[in-house]
Amino acid sequence: MLVAPSALEYDVPRIGSRIDAVLVSGPATFVIEFKVGERNTTTHDYNQAWDYALDLKNFHQGSHAAPIIPILVPTESDLDDPKIPDPAHDDVCAPVVCGAQALGKAIRRGLERVAGDPLDGEAWARSRYQPTPTIIEAAQVLYANHSVDAITRSEASARNLSVTSHRVEELIDDARQAGKKAIVFVTGVPGAGKTLVGLNVATTKRDEGATHAVFLSGNGPLVAVLREALARDEVQRQRAKGKRVRKGDALRPIKLFIQNVHHFRDDGLRDESLPPVDHVVIFDEAQRAWNREMTADFMKRKKGRAGFTQSEPEFLLSYLDRHPDWAVVICLVGGGQEINRGEAGISAWLDAVSTSFRDWRAYISPELTDREYDAGHALQTIGDKAIKDDSLHLAVSMRSFRAEHVSRFVKALLDHEAAEAREILGKIRDRYPIAITRDLDKARAWIRSRARGSERDRAWSSSSRPAAPWTRRGIRSSMTGRGNIWQG
Repeated sequence: MLVAPSALEYDVPRIGSRIDAVLVSGPATFVIEFKVGERNTTTHDYNQAWDYALDLKNFHQGSHAAPIIPILVPTESDLDDPKIPDPAHDDVCAPVVCGAQALGKAIRRGLERVAGDPLDGEAWARSRYQPTPTIIEAAQVLYANHSVDAITRSEASARNLSVTSHRVEELIDDARQAGKKAIVFVTGVPGAGKTLVGLNVATTKRDEGATHAVFLSGNGPLVAVLREALARDEVQRQRAKGKRVRKGDALRPIKLFIQNVHHFRDDGLRDESLPPVDHVVIFDEAQRAWNREMTADFMKRKKGRAGFTQSEPEFLLSYLDRHPDWAVVICLVGGGQEINRGEAGISAWLDAVSTSFRDWRAYISPELTDREYDAGHALQTIGDKAIKDDSLHLAVSMRSFRAEHVSRFVKALLDHEAAEAREILGKIRDRYPIAITRDLDKARAWIRSRARGSERDRAWSSSSRPAAPWTRRGIRSSMTGRGNIWQG
């Protein structure tokens, strides 16, 4: 019997919980939760033990392939005949409940129900715990001068993010050395990390003098939250080094490289002869920039400038084009999204390059030609000026840690590509249960029958996207392979 070191009071990194005991024995991992002095257990106790097991299965590298058996032990209970439930599709059992005297019996019976090669307790203890990072956590890691490799949860996503980030940095360096101007389009499947690529470039280049980069977003709350979180984190890190730093002082440089896109645009209106201080500008969700009509209406109502004739992409490019030497615009593009009233879509950026900024070189992801980006006509217009680069597409979703093909399946389904969707589903069905229905009541019943631990179903609907009941844990457990439903 191999017991993992530090298995007592096992801290679950970042999730903020602590498991009473973890036992690695034979091919199985036992999650043991004690309720000292109790004769009975509550639903909360039961779900707590189950949640610990599910978190280990989905986020702990050494537990991905191991059967996991949670055991709930009210120490004063006289339950002495523990029953081992059948494991679910992911080899996680529902919790076993027994008294302290029957704990050994529960472990032995559990081992009788599992098969496989024995686990190495030492290797298990050294394995990384990799929950999917929130955008705030990822930004904090990047701002602390770490690379994108430090924020990914798998080798595939680490390689994917690194390749794209490094290629974007190469294009920036090439433009700077040649004294040229370039626009770069980065695409990616949902959750692949397009925003992280942008933040990585902004943080990497923020201290390089004339290469200073700024990350722009039209999402005001996101900008505010990112700034506040980074400032607080910087204060804490400096204080850990024995330095006294006020939050206001920490916030000042952060405001320089994370800005609201509309504030950046307004700076370009104050003096139309001056270029921005930044040579590298990253636009998050670039397809949401305003079209000519929306921009003209805003300029007339809010700025008192009647007769404005440029779309937001065209004006923003003109602002960067004021640099006499070089500049790079990086457009982070989300695909498969409804374009709202007044939004230009990605074609406005391409049209601006092909008509008004012909000396700019365009580097595009090959995926930009897909109809979900709605840029076909603009790409035909720009022609050979657009250089396709495979490394500018993020094909692996960081969120989908149980099935990397899920995003491709959803896209094929929504594009009515039945044969492709069927083929992909065959690859992921065992690891990632998916059901399709037009009956929302059936959908709710299906997901409730598969809910485990503290999971709860919630439903969101959209006229442009199918309704998706997820679990109460949100994105973190919506991608665990426990089942999703779309109503179409």
